[in-house]
Amino acid sequence: MKLRIKESQNGLPALPVKTGGLGKTLRRDWFLYAILVPFVLWYILFAFKPMYGLQIAFKDYSVFQGIAGSPWAGFSHFETFLQSDYFLRVLKNTLLISLYSLLFAFPAPILLALLLNDVKNAMFKKMVQTITYLPHFISVVVVCGIVTNLLAPGNGIVNLLLEQLGFEKIYFLAVPEYFRTIFISMGIWQEMGFSAIIYIAALAGINTDLYEAAVVDGANKWKRMLNVTLPGILPTIMIMLILKIGSLLEVGYEAIILLYQPATYETADVINSYVYREGILNGRYDMATAVGLFNSVVGLLLIVISNRLSKKYTGNGLW
Repeated sequence: MKLRIKESQNGLPALPVKTGGLGKTLRRDWFLYAILVPFVLWYILFAFKPMYGLQIAFKDYSVFQGIAGSPWAGFSHFETFLQSDYFLRVLKNTLLISLYSLLFAFPAPILLALLLNDVKNAMFKKMVQTITYLPHFISVVVVCGIVTNLLAPGNGIVNLLLEQLGFEKIYFLAVPEYFRTIFISMGIWQEMGFSAIIYIAALAGINTDLYEAAVVDGANKWKRMLNVTLPGILPTIMIMLILKIGSLLEVGYEAIILLYQPATYETADVINSYVYREGILNGRYDMATAVGLFNSVVGLLLIVISNRLSKKYTGNGLW
């Protein structure tokens, strides 16, 4: 073990600081590094190793020739996608669904957290939290099945209510104009409670003295929320917003595929569902990889831009 003299801010020598070698640190904290190993292996195997396959996007890939044996195609697959009739449709649908989700789904957990923060009855608060975050753990297949049964044109609860009220039954999932509303509403119901957990934790970290000072100054609940609560959780909101903006083009294709049909392709077909059809159904792995790579690069650019804007105007960011 070595002793290192560290100078204090006033120029005088401070107390000696004990330093140890890497081996001593590893022996002392071996259990912490052991906990880290599974996560590092997961990222190596499932995040970094598959990057080798990204070169398929630049090749005329053949399953029989393999990645190394397939001839290079340059940027031809990207050009084909950008010039295809599907490009504008899937890009428009992806952006609209993401923007609507950003407008309606993103504030929902914040509002839920703010409402729960003012609940005084602890039992009722825990019950509401449990009920609202349980849908997150339900499989997407099951959730889509529930939505399909609720909106079924024959015996769905929604159509039965419409019939009782004197309206005609509607096959909601076959009407393109209703798809985005159904998809976003389903996402809010499934994820609102679980996403609110992080905001509830941020609210718990706000200094209660600030609320007491605001009450002394005569601030009502609305002013306390505007001047104390929201500024207190603003860093958390901005980080979550940056991550959300970075995934604007990453609309969950599982729910899309389970809910859409040819009649609703006009408003439901997104980039990820297009990748699924090209790669899995049509066997065009090179085209699917190119579109997926395009999606990832745009997402990375969105994260960098939104992070810079956030750092500039709010002082908060991911890095």
